[in-house]
Amino acid sequence: MCRNIRPLNNFEPPATDDEVSAAALQFVRKIAGSTKPSKANEAAYDKAVAAITRASRELIDSLVTTAPPKDREEEAAKARARSAARYAS
Repeated sequence: MCRNIRPLNNFEPPATDDEVSAAALQFVRKIAGSTKPSKANEAAYDKAVAAITRASRELIDSLVTTAPPKDREEEAAKARARSAARYAS
């Protein structure tokens, strides 16, 4: 999976449509093997992003959990700490 795609489920506040769309775009870029489609493939690329965005939103909205919602700032701090440990010299 593309490392730029982040978990979006069970956050407070919930994932925005922009976040879901950005994850869908990253997914399409990964499986297409390019960051920008050619003019000939642009419509197919955009259609795939829209379809994956809809499916992802439906999934996120349908998931049920008993775990308490995660805090975005706390999760970001954990990610920064992991990154610092990984790239420490």
